[in-house]
Amino acid sequence: MKVRDILKEKGTEVATIGAEKTICDAVKALVEKNIGSLLVLDEKDAVVGIITERDILKQSNRCLESFGEIKIKDVMTKNLIVASPDDDLDYVENIMTLNRIRHLPIIANKKLEGIISIGDVVDVLRGQCKVENRYLKDYISGKYPG
Repeated sequence: MKVRDILKEKGTEVATIGAEKTICDAVKALVEKNIGSLLVLDEKDAVVGIITERDILKQSNRCLESFGEIKIKDVMTKNLIVASPDDDLDYVENIMTLNRIRHLPIIANKKLEGIISIGDVVDVLRGQCKVENRYLKDYISGKYPG
């Protein structure tokens, strides 16, 4: 299975936020949308980073007193790890696991195509295991001629 198959199923909408917004703006957006990350855009709407719940939590531990004034650009992850729509599910699963990330932007031809989460990957793998399990049970029980 390819990343593009996941995007076909879940859609390509990506929640974003401006780099000049504050962490409080990010928290509000994450809570309203019930999501775990926002891609960060510059003034030209180019993707320049990602901010996650984990980034915000770490920052709140460092300086709680000025939390509301901190800009996203000062907290976000700038060195994005990305995938392409043509990447295999096994590949992105390994990338996410090795880098301990839960959200992976999907880029093709320098254009944002969507974002997938580790939850999306797990859902697909779980579905594949269910199908395989059923076929194996049917085979063992003799439902198939042979």
